[in-house]
Amino acid sequence: MEPISLPEPGIPAGNSSSVPQKKFHVLVGVTGSVAALKLPLLIAELLKIPGLEVKVVTTERAKHFYNAQEIPVTLYGDEEEWQLWKGRSDPVLHIELRRWADLMVVAPLDANTLAKVASGICDNLLTCVIRAWDLSKPLLFCPAMNTAMWEHPVTARQVEQLKGFGYTEIPCVVKKLVCGDEGQ
Repeated sequence: MEPISLPEPGIPAGNSSSVPQKKFHVLVGVTGSVAALKLPLLIAELLKIPGLEVKVVTTERAKHFYNAQEIPVTLYGDEEEWQLWKGRSDPVLHIELRRWADLMVVAPLDANTLAKVASGICDNLLTCVIRAWDLSKPLLFCPAMNTAMWEHPVTARQVEQLKGFGYTEIPCVVKKLVCGDEGQ
């Protein structure tokens, strides 16, 4: 069943129009934190929202934590970036994705990718999309790492750097971690 489109601004819900309604495009980035296990659940919950269209950009390390067959939306990785571009006039995937998306959510954002983004490194599809991100659009990031990594002084500086770019942090929670530790 096709999701219902959100009404355009200024058009009350329920008013019928022959003009097709624009879907709201959400790009989900997923990195190599064990929290990537939750990707199928996150996508399932997002797809319950009427009018939302979702695509996923994954890092290679994130693929270790979920089954791609459980992701019912388009999933892009580094391989697709290089398969798409053959010559000068071909589309560049990380640019096409940043144009397509109305909002980006990076969940989870592991310590490695946090450090890369804070430093401006763009060595994979996900970090290239983030580096090319249109800063007039929201980008939400959800840090997820072991408590010892989270409490390292460089992490706070890197999180502040991302917030300085205009990105919005979704704070981590305190819980029992996969390794058995309890903490953020």
